[in-house]
Amino acid sequence: MTEINKEVIYEGGCHCGAVRFRVAVDKHKADDCNCSICRKKGFLHLIVPRSQFTLLQGEENLTTYRFNTGVAQHKFCRTCGMHPFYIPRSHPDCIDVNVRCLDGDAIANFEIVSFDGANWEANIHKLRDNS
Repeated sequence: MTEINKEVIYEGGCHCGAVRFRVAVDKHKADDCNCSICRKKGFLHLIVPRSQFTLLQGEENLTTYRFNTGVAQHKFCRTCGMHPFYIPRSHPDCIDVNVRCLDGDAIANFEIVSFDGANWEANIHKLRDNS
């Protein structure tokens, strides 16, 4: 496992390769949320400041899905349907990268922590306090 507070640069993208990004990670901790959308997508959350995220290609291939409050902007590839990142409701000034969409076996470098997003309002402070 990578040192949890050492900065590492990762690249990743969607399944078909149309969308590619780079992310600088200094905290190797990802949240496994049990809310309705994350549970179905299998999204593992890595929330980073926008300055640590670079979209390398595929902006024109991204589509956005919004639900409930409409604040979160769930980005997905219009070709393969993969959800590599999004703008989260909890941190609208950040990017939330799906650790499962990082290249290679990057997921092995992360501590995966459960988050009770099914009870979002009661638990959101836990995500905000750990940013």
